[in-house]
Amino acid sequence: MIAFNGDFPIIPHHYRSQTHLSPINPPNFFLQPIKSLAMATTSKKQGDDSKYSMDQQIGLPALDISAAFPQATPASIFPPLVSDYYRIDDLLNSDERALRRKVREFMEKEVAPIMAVYWEKGEFPFHIIPKLADLGVAGGTIKGYGCPGISFLGSAVIMAEFARVDASCSAFYMVHSCLAMLTIEQFGSEEQKQKYLPSLAQLQTVGCWALTEPGYGSDASSLALTAKKVPGGWILDGQKRWTGNCTFADVLIVFARNATTNQINGFIVKKGTPGLISTKIGNKVSVKIMQNGDTVFKNVFILDEDRLPGVNSFQDVNKILAVARVMISWQAIGISMGVYDMCHRYLKERKQFGAPLAAFQLNQEKLVSMLGNIQAMHLLGWRLCKLYESGEMTPGHASLAKAWSSLRARETVSLGRELLGGNGILTDFLVAKAFCDMEAIFSYEGSFEINSLVTGREITGMASFKPAVLREASRL
Repeated sequence: MIAFNGDFPIIPHHYRSQTHLSPINPPNFFLQPIKSLAMATTSKKQGDDSKYSMDQQIGLPALDISAAFPQATPASIFPPLVSDYYRIDDLLNSDERALRRKVREFMEKEVAPIMAVYWEKGEFPFHIIPKLADLGVAGGTIKGYGCPGISFLGSAVIMAEFARVDASCSAFYMVHSCLAMLTIEQFGSEEQKQKYLPSLAQLQTVGCWALTEPGYGSDASSLALTAKKVPGGWILDGQKRWTGNCTFADVLIVFARNATTNQINGFIVKKGTPGLISTKIGNKVSVKIMQNGDTVFKNVFILDEDRLPGVNSFQDVNKILAVARVMISWQAIGISMGVYDMCHRYLKERKQFGAPLAAFQLNQEKLVSMLGNIQAMHLLGWRLCKLYESGEMTPGHASLAKAWSSLRARETVSLGRELLGGNGILTDFLVAKAFCDMEAIFSYEGSFEINSLVTGREITGMASFKPAVLREASRL
């Protein structure tokens, strides 16, 4: 109940009205803790190695989770996959299944043992990037330029397998591969593709994608970063926020408003360009391994050759956003699968009242609800990929999947947190980390509300993004 600040206790709030209590003249019930602290400090100075010294009373490292809680296996040893209840794997071709197994094995072996430590520190495990490169999946669906040219469904499955173990790793892959690289492939010149894509495919260089700004998140089409034409190139001025990978990326894909046409243009900005400053956003409680940052552009000069010729309006940006929303719906699938797999094993190992938690009816009902969500999300995601591959997917299709799947995933991880009880707030058992990470997935690349409105506009033919008070008055 009593905290200390320097040499004096911080007086609890309910005692502060008693005017005779002050740090200068503390009451008797404060004196003993202070005397104990002084005695321990004096004892330490005199070389007393007594078991009562302060060093032995505080600051001891935590027990290893296996010793502290031996009744359940931590997520550093990842649980087997049991969440594919409707055998969605059967809907994949042999190449896609092999790819899924390869990525799953990598994530369980290389990332699962370290993810909790890096999540707590909020740092990225850079040492795994060469191992990620060896997987040969960067570039996803892109053909040529050293990219794998895998199917769209295969790329989505990769996203889920990354997210099943760690959401931040899947976010790193999405930003690098499905945003930065895909934008260059879709809207870059042949020279730009030849120059940038091979090294990005080998992860010798890392990409990021800068759209969101401090003043424009959901209202992304109103972005304010400006691009002014000058002889030989362009001058970029403004600021971006929440840019994933930007603190260490070698190549930044940046969207800015053309000062002459007022339309949105795209640019390739290289690390170290004068006037470019990227700093990490701190104090996050979600996707903490992912390095999001603020990027400031102060008279940043970009050569004409680094303007993306295919980006001439926000409609072009929307084409990439639609792909990203498909991938994020699969990210939500993967997170949910990991949580279910963890809960399934945990409930069979953990015993209370003389029986495994899995034997209790209420717990089984929650497991079944989680499993049902995952099967529905999986089938929706599979169908969405098939629509994309046939050229029939619309922005509304993608937005519905992102909105609905992230909502169901949010519910799934919440049920998982309940099932693990007290251990549901420990990153050691995955669920607490996934619970926090899912909050970012629910909001980024279009919040639930924005994606609902994108689909709503498509099915009704009427846009309702702006509040009614800002529209022309109705006759009614």
